[in-house]
Amino acid sequence: MAKKKSSTSKKAPDKSKGQDSKDKSIADKVGKGQKNQVQKNIEKMKGTLDKFSKKVLSKFEDYVLGVCLMPPEKKDDKDSSKRSKADAFDVLVLIDDSDSKKMKKEELKERLTKIIRGMADEVSDQINPDVLILSELWTMCFDAKYDYLQRIAKGAIVHDKGMLSAIKIAEIHKTMVLSKFEKYIVSYVLAGSLIQGKATEKSDVDVFVVIDDTDVKRMTRTELKDKLRAIIIGMGYDAGQMTGIKNKLNIQVYILTEFWDSLREANPVIFTLLRDGVPFYDRGIFTPWKQLLKMGKIKPSQESIDMFLSTGEKVLQRARKKLTDIGMEDLYYALLTPSQAALMTYGVAPPTPRETVDLMREIFVKKENMLEKEYVDTLAWAIKLRKDVEHEERSSISGKEVDDLLKKADEYLKRINKLFEQIQARKEKESVSEMIDNTIAVARDLILDETDKKKVDESEILDLFEEYFVKSNKVSPSAFKALKHVLDAKKKKKKLNKVEIQKLRKKAMDFFKLATEQLQRKKSRKIDYHKVKVRYGKDKVGFIVVCDEKIFINKDVTKSEELSMFPYKDGKIGTKKKSNLEEMEKCILESKESSSGINPQVLELIEREFGKDFDIMLG
Repeated sequence: MAKKKSSTSKKAPDKSKGQDSKDKSIADKVGKGQKNQVQKNIEKMKGTLDKFSKKVLSKFEDYVLGVCLMPPEKKDDKDSSKRSKADAFDVLVLIDDSDSKKMKKEELKERLTKIIRGMADEVSDQINPDVLILSELWTMCFDAKYDYLQRIAKGAIVHDKGMLSAIKIAEIHKTMVLSKFEKYIVSYVLAGSLIQGKATEKSDVDVFVVIDDTDVKRMTRTELKDKLRAIIIGMGYDAGQMTGIKNKLNIQVYILTEFWDSLREANPVIFTLLRDGVPFYDRGIFTPWKQLLKMGKIKPSQESIDMFLSTGEKVLQRARKKLTDIGMEDLYYALLTPSQAALMTYGVAPPTPRETVDLMREIFVKKENMLEKEYVDTLAWAIKLRKDVEHEERSSISGKEVDDLLKKADEYLKRINKLFEQIQARKEKESVSEMIDNTIAVARDLILDETDKKKVDESEILDLFEEYFVKSNKVSPSAFKALKHVLDAKKKKKKLNKVEIQKLRKKAMDFFKLATEQLQRKKSRKIDYHKVKVRYGKDKVGFIVVCDEKIFINKDVTKSEELSMFPYKDGKIGTKKKSNLEEMEKCILESKESSSGINPQVLELIEREFGKDFDIMLG
């Protein structure tokens, strides 16, 4: 690095025990500076300062960014152009000159200074106003004169539109960063809307830090960036806690080589930071960058232009893919799952997607007359869209179709919620014994599905459910309590009152929901158990699924609908055929878990389909 003479390589510092005390020391200094030098003054002059601030704002509210009681200025730092009063307090009035067009900035400052000093004299002879225009403050930063920033950081804010608090928290954060990493920091820059004087009390404080990585040898550049970034962002939180400023520090950390590369590639974010940023600390690099940009010397290469030009089409393709995924997956399950839940609540075993539409139509539309036909048509439409894409009958889903489906999905879900209420009302008329029997039947089915048992007596259900589901943490203990409540209700000889029936119904519904979750988890586990990922070629990833008599292969996990199927019997693999997700899932759920192993014949098929250079990704 420029300041380091020896050739020894650098190692990014980790947090040490001494750092806590060092950061605390910074906090103590800032705190004491505020309390001892300023806080006593502001308590003493609170009424006077408020009166002065209101007087200034009554005339210049649109232009005043903030009013701040400043700590005493060092004698050798006194500007001879500023008026000085004996025993007076320095009060900063920060003026926004970003829209000043009618007069020069110097003339604006001179006129405002004269008027505001007159206002100060009218209020108290203890106020020494220091009128500063925003562009003048930024010029100080470009000239590496940071003393004024430090005074603002130690000052007490009387009025603020967000600018003073932003400067305060950024300056304190910068001090903390430099105290630990100064030899690594190239620039600490304030950016964003603050620079144009557009800050509000809720504005984020955008800063970016450039780290010198040109002499790092003991770790990768990425490791250096990640280590320092984590600590620097943590310091941002500490600075907020220390100052009590709510403005969130939005911290971006770049390494020097990365920053240069982004400039070369014409990264719009970096160009904006460079164009608008103001250095709160700079080792003589950021300002020349900014000047070169103003002079038009930093221009994107043809390679960068071509890359950005091609990016548009890639992003558009990705957007189309996302739209298709929304229609094919998200909205599909948003409609399907509540429909299955409604059927289960009615008393039907969990149906497949294909069965769901027919059952909804047969039971709720035709048999019970509880649901209008158009809502089932919406569900059928969503399922058909997914199948059309899976079977490659269509390659994409349009934005209009997604909008229409979103609207209809919202209407459908609202109607399904009403259907649940209708089912509940219907259930009120059903006998308690039927409700109990249904719950017991579901519990029995779960146990039979989980174990090798052919039959389960009612007296065994509670113990077996606890053994296979509760103790193994497959369902929460609340499911066991709900089931026990239902079984206890059956044992009671007396008739249940209305409150007891309502409680029983709630317990039964709770159990149905938990049972559904268990079935879905088991289905997901079984699918994951059979699916084995294969990495091949240049960072390509596919997967293979081995069932009882079929093998499914997909060469790109991002295109799960592109499936191939091979018949598989007695160790022999047949001819490849086109398949789909529904066929694969059905095969998995019906297969035995022992059938998912990878044997020599399967390995030979993998090599044939994926090439000789492949890795099987376990876990």
